[in-house]
Amino acid sequence: MSHPRADTSSVASVFAALGDPTRLALLSRLADGPAQSVVELTRGTGLTRQGISKHLAVLEEAGVVSSTRVGRESRFAIQPAGLAEASRYLERASRQWDEAAARLRALVED
Repeated sequence: MSHPRADTSSVASVFAALGDPTRLALLSRLADGPAQSVVELTRGTGLTRQGISKHLAVLEEAGVVSSTRVGRESRFAIQPAGLAEASRYLERASRQWDEAAARLRALVED
C-alpha cells in the first residue's frame, strides 16, 4: 500500500490542472476522439496557440494528457491513467464520508 501523502500530492496536481475551465474544455474536446494538434485544439476557443500550449503543458505535467510528435507538430491525447488515479481517490474519499456519516447517524440514533 502506498503512502497517503504520495497519493495526495500526485492527485492534487491532477485536480489543480482540472481546476481551470479552459483546461477542462480541452480535456472534453480530447475525450471526443483522436489525438489533436495545438492548431486543432485552438479552433473556436478565442485563445492563441501559445495560450493553448501552456494549458496543455499543465495537463501533460499532471499526467492527464500525453503528446506524440508527428512530423512538425505534437498531437495530444488523454492519458487515462492520470484520470483513473484521481477517480480512485474520489471513490476512497466518498467511502470515507459515507462511513463517517453512518457513524454519526449511529451516535445520534442511540
